[in-house]
Amino acid sequence: MPKTSARLLALLSLLQARRDWPGTLLAERLDISLRTVRRDVDRLRELGYPIAAVKGPDGGYRLSAGTELPPLLFDDEQAVALTIALQIAATAPAPGDGLAEAAARALNTIRQVMPARLRHRINALRVTAVEPPTTRPIAPVDGDVLLAISAAVHAHEVLRFDYGSESADKPKRRVEPHHVITWDGRWYLVAWDLDRDEWRIFRVDRIILRTPNGPRFAPRVLPGGDVATYVIGRFRGSDDASGGWPCRGTVILDLPAATVALYTRDGVVEEFGPDRCRLTLGSWSWPSLAAAVARFDADIDVIGPDELTNAFAHLARRFTRTAAGSGTAASTS
Repeated sequence: MPKTSARLLALLSLLQARRDWPGTLLAERLDISLRTVRRDVDRLRELGYPIAAVKGPDGGYRLSAGTELPPLLFDDEQAVALTIALQIAATAPAPGDGLAEAAARALNTIRQVMPARLRHRINALRVTAVEPPTTRPIAPVDGDVLLAISAAVHAHEVLRFDYGSESADKPKRRVEPHHVITWDGRWYLVAWDLDRDEWRIFRVDRIILRTPNGPRFAPRVLPGGDVATYVIGRFRGSDDASGGWPCRGTVILDLPAATVALYTRDGVVEEFGPDRCRLTLGSWSWPSLAAAVARFDADIDVIGPDELTNAFAHLARRFTRTAAGSGTAASTS
């Protein structure tokens, strides 16, 4: 029989692995008697672990949530995954972000107690967040505000808040909160705006909550039925419930499919004869779609629709005027 301390750690690890454990199964897994299981459960309770007894033919145990956070036990894979996640969270781009600072403190705490074999593996990983240049850096998000919004989402309670980046631009909002999401480094709230009678997406860093919350509500169904589909569509500028681009077309390019595929993120590339390919791509407007295709610097045949052909003609006229103007400026300089 293993020593008491090792046995307690093994028992705690099992209790964390699933919701309910029959006492007989715990005894079998630990190769101890049912009486020893009961005694070890009592020891863990004395250490602050809220282990509840589960009624049933064989009886059992469940590790429940308590009023305080007791010491936790992680296996090697869990410890590595947790530290990697915390290191990524600690590299949040917004300076002074409370969530990033809390993640950094948690990471330091875990590293101090981590076995040397794991600490060496984690120390070999260094994550550096590189953000694209921007004139408007990402604003930090208050962790308490984020938790309060998430709690309202879970409880289906109407939220009341002021919204805006400037004090003179904070219209009062009443919304039914449905989802908290992240997109491109920012936190957003997806909600039904009760005053505007439509779905809206709000930046969490611009929300100033008013208390108390409003009444409970019955959740509505998002367009498309899926939050990811809806959000992707909104940020693409589409009202389509499928979340697709509002403008989508197909062309033939005088380039090998393998070459075009290297620079196409969400388009469809197909072989179309020697050194030619068919490309189906989407964008938020027809001129932007035409420009996206033109960046491949190859001869183009438009398959459809006509809106894409018209967009190429529109850009051709614009570029011709630009080229003529540049030539005139150059000749007079």
